[in-house]
Amino acid sequence: MSVIRFGISLDNALLQCFDRRNKKKGYANRSEAIRDLIRDSLVTEEWESFTTETVGTITLVYSHDTRELTDNLTDLQHHYHQSILSAMHIHLDEHNCLEVIVVKGKARDIKAIADRLIGTKGVKHGKLAVTSTGKSLK
Repeated sequence: MSVIRFGISLDNALLQCFDRRNKKKGYANRSEAIRDLIRDSLVTEEWESFTTETVGTITLVYSHDTRELTDNLTDLQHHYHQSILSAMHIHLDEHNCLEVIVVKGKARDIKAIADRLIGTKGVKHGKLAVTSTGKSLK
């Protein structure tokens, strides 16, 4: 892999904010931070294409006391079994559960699965976290 050096111009205040952010996040140097920002932008672009194979996690918080909710969530996961790689269920307390579902597939399909699971009646909170398979990232 060849490395190309280039310069950028930034306002001093913006650069100071960037450096503080990088220090908090533990970056060794500005180059690593900029590489991560570029990769994050490329991952966002993958998801916006809707046709690229992507991965992500769907996180759900719900009360297992809600009538038929657990069965409904399980049925939905079985329906989408081709895209669900793994699921982890955690008992947060005597009533609330956390479920983390790892998904892989076309971005539009993953988004539809997440919307369906998160929108299930009785789910208190849900979130789709998206990333890349890494195939197109350098």
